Amino acid sequence: MSGTPTSAPEDAYTAEPFVPHRGGLPALREAAAECHGCPLHRDATQTVFGAGKASARVMLVGEQPGDQEDRQGKPFVGPAGHLLDRALAEAGIDPADAYVTNAVKHFKFTRAEPRKRRIHKAPTLREMTACGPWLAAELDRVEPELIVVLGATAGKALLGSSFRVTQVRGTVLEEEIHGRPERLVPTVHPSAVLRSDDRDAAYRGLVSDLKVAAEALA
Repeated sequence: MSGTPTSAPEDAYTAEPFVPHRGGLPALREAAAECHGCPLHRDATQTVFGAGKASARVMLVGEQPGDQEDRQGKPFVGPAGHLLDRALAEAGIDPADAYVTNAVKHFKFTRAEPRKRRIHKAPTLREMTACGPWLAAELDRVEPELIVVLGATAGKALLGSSFRVTQVRGTVLEEEIHGRPERLVPTVHPSAVLRSDDRDAAYRGLVSDLKVAAEALA
């Protein structure tokens, strides 16, 4: 067998057949563009893979691409991404030195009417698990010193369904992730800051959590 994907891999809900065992991040990114490991690829414009250097000391893991990311094919390029860059810089982490990715690589959305705005829809645990092999491969290639977990969905994808961001945000966790010992700092997703009734307070909380990450990297 050559490792060719099975005829209906999306029904199996796993990206595993599509993940190359050799090559660096460029090889992963190229292979991910053809991933049909779950049904989310059908409606999304394209796969949105992680971005950044293989030498990055910190990996930021969010939930899934949003509308702008889906259109541009890059993670964190929308309003939440701009806010995250600002918060990272304020906390003392150079955004250019971080590798950014999502637990799920395709945009999941709903539409009230055909030409209406696409509304973000949270991925299911099954969809997050299906995409897990891509995240495992990124961790293997980058080998970050620290993972910043952005929000509940990313936390569940990495740490299991019992994860609650409010209980552990701004702390340094040590856990085994995909067979590797990792240090993680959970915080809220920047989109939650944008949705907050008190955006200034929510932003200060995000920066405070990211300063814990900066100290852990020092």
